[in-house]
Amino acid sequence: MSKAVALRGKFWTPNVALLVFFMAGAAVFSYFRFFHGFGSVTNLNPNYPMGMWIAFDVACGVALAAGGFTTCLIVEIFGKHKYHALLRPAILTAFIGYMLVGMAVMFDLGRWYYIWHALIYWNGNSVLFEVAWCVMLYLSVLAVENVPAVVEEYKDKVSLPGLLGRFNGLVNAFLQVADKVMGKVAVFFVLGGVVLSFGHQSSLGTMMLIAPYKLHELWFTPWSPLLFLMSAIAVGPSMVVFEASLATYFFNRKSEIHLIGDFAKFIPWFLGAFLLARFGDLAWRGALAAAFVPGTYAYAFWVEMALFIIPCAALMNKGVRFHGVKLFLAACSVILGVVVYRFNVFLIGMDMGPGWNYFPSVGEFAVTFGFVAFGVFLYKLAVNYLPILEQQH
Repeated sequence: MSKAVALRGKFWTPNVALLVFFMAGAAVFSYFRFFHGFGSVTNLNPNYPMGMWIAFDVACGVALAAGGFTTCLIVEIFGKHKYHALLRPAILTAFIGYMLVGMAVMFDLGRWYYIWHALIYWNGNSVLFEVAWCVMLYLSVLAVENVPAVVEEYKDKVSLPGLLGRFNGLVNAFLQVADKVMGKVAVFFVLGGVVLSFGHQSSLGTMMLIAPYKLHELWFTPWSPLLFLMSAIAVGPSMVVFEASLATYFFNRKSEIHLIGDFAKFIPWFLGAFLLARFGDLAWRGALAAAFVPGTYAYAFWVEMALFIIPCAALMNKGVRFHGVKLFLAACSVILGVVVYRFNVFLIGMDMGPGWNYFPSVGEFAVTFGFVAFGVFLYKLAVNYLPILEQQH
């Protein structure tokens, strides 16, 4: 098994400058959101209090960070250790994703400075309370799961600059203790992370059960918790393939198609199970006929299905799984399918009544792009200075 190493390459590149540009744009609109209210930045209104930030930054963000728990499930619990090289990048991506989700929630809350209330004011009857606690706990688990990379790179090599140098001994002692402790408790964090993920991934679907008269029958179902969980499990390996493919291209690494192509064999199984449950639910509720009624809802449904069905069928073919470009496109299709599914549930499938409409503002797009750019920025920073990616010869 190869050893993970920090890339230690040039960090400030034109690509990073582009990321900073998007982050700066988001920062400008963020100022107006926090100090001048929603109305100065968004197109939200009384009948559309949940817009793009909830649909993408939170609902999609949580799903697209599922690579962490699905990879842990496959590698650590199912015992498929030949995929171990994919574990650290997946955990890192999940950690960054959940951190961004936590930040995004602050943008979504009217009184953002009360985000800490879930810690103190408990409401056991609230789905959002359960989601908030699961996300907070899982973010903590992911932080701990990233500790071994920090220990491996800096233990006995701590050299803080300037006045911080006086803390070198203390920091190194902490890393030594963390190294010893993690070897004994890591398995509990792996199991805890998977359990917590099952909790909040499904509960995002539970949340939409409060809208039986607003959400179209193609998406309103008591099976929503199961479908949200299954879609997250299906997109997890796709995110791992997506991340590994981009890392290969942008960091000039040798192709890992032999590894990610083999790992991709799980995608059609997970995705097929989701599609079976999705169509089974529609048939059971007698709602399948609505998919053939011409209109926005039917078109949105079939776009969603096409983005799932095409890669599901394609990835059953080894020729697709072990072809870099075809595999990447298939993974992108699954990812986009989950995004469309969540948008259909949270926005497109919603009928808020006559006279009300919503389309995201420039500010909403800018903040969303800024979040994505910040996530990529953090990923590059981490792989450059921490042993995340496997050493190549």
